[in-house]
Amino acid sequence: MDRWAVRAVTAGAVVGAGTLAWSLAEAHRFRLRAVTAPVLPPGAAPQRVLHLSDIHMVPTQGDKQRWLRSLADLSPDAVVVTGDFLADRHAVSAVLDALAPLGDFPGMFVLGSNDYYAPTSINPFKYFAGPSGLAHGRPPLPWGDLVAGLRSFGWQDLTHTTTTMAVGGLTWAVRGVDDPHIMRDHYEDVAGPFPDADVRVAVVHAPYLRILNALAADGAELVIAGHTHGGQVCLPGGRALVTNCDVPPPLAKGLHEYHGLSARIPRSVPGEPEWWGPGPEEAQTDPWLHVSAGLGTSPFAPVRLFCPPEATVMTLTAS
Repeated sequence: MDRWAVRAVTAGAVVGAGTLAWSLAEAHRFRLRAVTAPVLPPGAAPQRVLHLSDIHMVPTQGDKQRWLRSLADLSPDAVVVTGDFLADRHAVSAVLDALAPLGDFPGMFVLGSNDYYAPTSINPFKYFAGPSGLAHGRPPLPWGDLVAGLRSFGWQDLTHTTTTMAVGGLTWAVRGVDDPHIMRDHYEDVAGPFPDADVRVAVVHAPYLRILNALAADGAELVIAGHTHGGQVCLPGGRALVTNCDVPPPLAKGLHEYHGLSARIPRSVPGEPEWWGPGPEEAQTDPWLHVSAGLGTSPFAPVRLFCPPEATVMTLTAS
């Protein structure tokens, strides 16, 4: 190998090592992002909603736990958590302790696949082939203990639920489903128009198109989701390469007005008929969609690149 080749290999190794070091460090650079969604009725005072997602807690993550506790200083009107609280079977008490100060505020949540099953190692290049799905043999996690603890805060479990809540002097109609990523969604159990309310809000872990289109057709004005990790390893500028679901990469994080996209993904569950999500032509409204880039990572891939971990303060304003 000549000296130029040696220099090229050395330079590549240095860049690779530097990128790895940066991505390991970035996974701990928690940030608070702000967005504004005009979904409240005319004349309504603004409301502040704290959106958390994909915490992926393990007991040893003291910095994440301290940062979560500090968010209570924001005094939000409501807290919404879109699943994947856990990444370890011993993490329930750690995540509940970290969220306890936020339990003083109205809250609602759904679960994600990593609350039901422990994470496993996966070849990251498989994400380019499509959503990861549920690997066989993943051990179950104590999600029942997690739900009991969150309910003890007074938070509403929105799993396959439509209800109303009082938030900051307004009435919210809220709806949630279980995680579409592992085919636990049963939208037919909650389908139909939302109840009369000042604002109609939907909560789901993974923003699959079949669910987004169904919620739009039923009149949701704001859909709140997570799961994508914002791409987790992105190009400079935060451009996502994958989403681990069927929304396109531009929708991997942030606030967007959702105009409907074709959702022709079969939902194949043993013993049940195939189900197809409605297409965009059936949507009755164009809801706002907020997808959080989330706070955590899999313990098998504890890196983030050009996609720092985040929580979001969503300011809801009059439309």
